[in-house]
Amino acid sequence: MAVTIVERLVGGRMLRFETGRVAKLASGAVMATYADTVVLATCVRADPRMGIDFFPLTCDYREKTGAAGKFPGGFRKREGAPNEKEVLTMRMIDRPIRPLFPEGFCDEIQLQAWVMSHDGQNDADVLACSAASAALYITDAPYQGPVATVRVGRIITEQGERFVINPTQAQMEFSDLDLVLSGHKDGINMIEVGAAEMDEATMLRAIRFGYDEGVKPIFELIEELRAKCGAPAIRMGELNTPSEEIFKKVKDAAYTRLVEARKINSKKDRNAAVDAIKGEILKAHFAIPEGISYSAHMVAEKALKHAKEAFRILEKKVTHYLVAQHGIRADGRKLNQIRDLDMSVEVFPRTHGSAFFQRGETQSLVTCTLGTVKDEQIVDGLLAEYAKKFYLHYNFPPFCTGEAGRIMGPGRREQGHGALAERSLLGILPTSEDFPYTIRLVSDITESNGSSSMASVCGGCLALMDAGVPIRNTCAGISVGRFTDTDGKVQHVTDIIGEEDFFGEMDFKVSGTREGITGIQLDLKARGLKVEEIDVIFTHAKEGRLHIIAEMEKVIAKPRGDISPLAPRITIVKIDPEKIGKLIGPGGKTIRGIQEATGATINVEEDGTVFIACSNAEKAAQAKAAVEALGAEIRIGAVYTGKVVAIKEFGCFVELAPGTDGMVHVSELAHGYVKKVDEQVKVGDVVTVKVINIDDNGRIKLSRKAMLPIPEGAARE
Repeated sequence: MAVTIVERLVGGRMLRFETGRVAKLASGAVMATYADTVVLATCVRADPRMGIDFFPLTCDYREKTGAAGKFPGGFRKREGAPNEKEVLTMRMIDRPIRPLFPEGFCDEIQLQAWVMSHDGQNDADVLACSAASAALYITDAPYQGPVATVRVGRIITEQGERFVINPTQAQMEFSDLDLVLSGHKDGINMIEVGAAEMDEATMLRAIRFGYDEGVKPIFELIEELRAKCGAPAIRMGELNTPSEEIFKKVKDAAYTRLVEARKINSKKDRNAAVDAIKGEILKAHFAIPEGISYSAHMVAEKALKHAKEAFRILEKKVTHYLVAQHGIRADGRKLNQIRDLDMSVEVFPRTHGSAFFQRGETQSLVTCTLGTVKDEQIVDGLLAEYAKKFYLHYNFPPFCTGEAGRIMGPGRREQGHGALAERSLLGILPTSEDFPYTIRLVSDITESNGSSSMASVCGGCLALMDAGVPIRNTCAGISVGRFTDTDGKVQHVTDIIGEEDFFGEMDFKVSGTREGITGIQLDLKARGLKVEEIDVIFTHAKEGRLHIIAEMEKVIAKPRGDISPLAPRITIVKIDPEKIGKLIGPGGKTIRGIQEATGATINVEEDGTVFIACSNAEKAAQAKAAVEALGAEIRIGAVYTGKVVAIKEFGCFVELAPGTDGMVHVSELAHGYVKKVDEQVKVGDVVTVKVINIDDNGRIKLSRKAMLPIPEGAARE
């Protein structure tokens, strides 16, 4: 394959795809360049592994630290397991690509994206998504793409709002929207959003802008790359799908009974009826005879496997038919009806905040912990290192679905759901200036039957209010599903359960407040959505969201007026940055002394902001006074109360603040003649003094007698 290069301006910068030079033994390889950020994406198609009946698609994304001129951390100085950013980008690559393969395709597809250069402004995640799609599209795989991915930001200027395609890191500092959008020629098939209570109309404008100005030009560029590079013809391969004969036999035997079984409202009874029908049909028509040859056994076993798949497809079609044509949902609810709600706060006695949230058979226990600056999560990647003051951890144990499984650390799904709930709640949090605490939420899913991430949003909001975090507005989340019958009729349902997620075409999660949207995640199995349909979905989601918010506010209407007495109290003091060294002292002696004396934890920022954390209010006040004294400018005429720390023949030294002493000359100790200094003061005495002079070297001269009453005899003299 000859070297092929295509390029186009996208978002005011040149996007370039190159193939035919690097990784030529891969099925497809593309070097994508955007400004000075470069990603190498490769695709390999392998033959299907024997016995598998699923699509083994692997998406991997890695950020090479050398791409930004950095070294890997740790003892080994080598890249290791993927970090959270890499895992979330892997999911971002996977979700829009996976649905675009034909049913029954089981060949192994492996996509890898490596960041080779990073300019610090143009992030590589969305570039990697488009590059991986391009590498896949120039292979012989039956990929019904290509998809393209962009990020959209919104910046408010004097001229009004301005949407930006692939905003730089500098622009994102001023953006109230972080929208990641994937799509192809037939519509949009993946959305991720974090926003600051953005209304639905504005969000729709952003989505339309992103598709027209970003997604469309990029997938057209990928199509141009395939046309020019001499890509091989599409090779479908063997599909693991039942034959028409097997499907007809299953349908004739099961359809009528399956329609009635799917109308049963009870999940347990419904599943039992469906399993009984399935077992009878498989036993009657596809049982493997005994005493047959090995080859005949293999044929019969394959027919049985295909019959099971045919039954699954038929059950899916019946589910779509009942919802789209008759409005009958699996659990008997109306199309826009939300499951029964149950919630409470103050669930646990020793947490800073806690909440219980249940919607139907989905249940979450959420705890909120408030911490100090030292509890911030440090994030170090290719971008500049930064600290997260809010993070949410989501746990999905096997028992929440009634299963016994491996007990291990969080997987990709858990990290993805946690990230969705985190960015949904981020939009309602106060600024760090108004609320200087580090906040950690933990959502433990204890029962699950659909939309556990949205339960985490609702439970997380309740826990924040219970902890006294002054959030802007109450936030809730809801999911909307989509069903299409064979005649093309589309029906949307609100608050989907697990079966509706499994058999349906869409899981469109929307979270937000009464004011607007804070988070979105769209997972789509159908071909694509138009903006007009997304508008309808937003309407359904808002109705459901407002209902849940009203119920949440019956439990706790607003954040508590104060934080938990178990949480540390944080006081903020501003000092001159030039005084930081004085506050810390030689080897940290001064600040350590204050902490030991008061029991407070003190953190100092480079700009002179001092955070004092202490659970005891009196001790916190003492620590604050000490810090303020150290940071204060000593002025002539000011009066201080300090401790005598040393006595000399010529006077004594008084500590005005930790690390700051002044001298009281013997002539300034008292009115009249003073023969010996220790007759007036002793080490450890607390005295009140006045600053009478500060020389050019910063030495402070004090007077004690200026603060003493004048004796009567002296006054008469």
